[in-house]
Amino acid sequence: MAGLTSSGPNVDVSLLYRINGAARHAPSWLDRIVAVVGEYGILLALVLLVLWCWRGARRQDEATAVECFTALVWAPLAAGLALLVNVPLREFVGRPRPFAQHEGLQVLDPGLGARLGAEFGDARFSFVSDHAALAMALGIGLFVANRRLGLLGIALALAEGVCRVYMGVHYPTDVIGGFALGAAVVLVLAPLAMALLNPVVRAVAHSPRLGRLVRAKERMLPKPVGLAQPQNPAAGRRTQEKDLAA
Repeated sequence: MAGLTSSGPNVDVSLLYRINGAARHAPSWLDRIVAVVGEYGILLALVLLVLWCWRGARRQDEATAVECFTALVWAPLAAGLALLVNVPLREFVGRPRPFAQHEGLQVLDPGLGARLGAEFGDARFSFVSDHAALAMALGIGLFVANRRLGLLGIALALAEGVCRVYMGVHYPTDVIGGFALGAAVVLVLAPLAMALLNPVVRAVAHSPRLGRLVRAKERMLPKPVGLAQPQNPAAGRRTQEKDLAA
């Protein structure tokens, strides 16, 4: 399966050199920004987007809040499941990192995650991209919960894929495979996952202690009914004097 990338020229390698070649002509500060964003920044932004969606969902009616919260719970669970599926998939395909097979690449520092992975041997292979799978799973999960925020999440996932190729740590097809894996896990298992999680979330919503996780507490202010408008003291005194004179 290592023959997934041939030594000869192909579209995958051509795109790799074209996208990664931009790193050669870019200033070093921009490369550092892309490296940080591609390793941590976009994933952190997706997590914050999930929290923002949860914040807005808590203000909806109960049925909408429960449905949205269920989707938001499923999104990170699906992302974690995609990472677990990718562990044997990477070993089975056994595709080396692009910088291990091709010369002249501008390899940016992949960050602490890849260095730790190298110690355990799982950073040797590149198909499929963990970051791409994780980002797309969160983006699609957000789309299930909220269409507008989900489109933003999917856009961030696409940017994550570009960053990984720009950094020289993945082929374009590694990223496409990661997108497919993340999206497939979320969408294929969504009906079963939502059916299992929905009763749990509904029970949490009705819990006196945990209910606020699903829906914000309503604050109903009593409306004044039948109360007379306050009068100006001087005007009130004049009214009383007129009544006495009469």
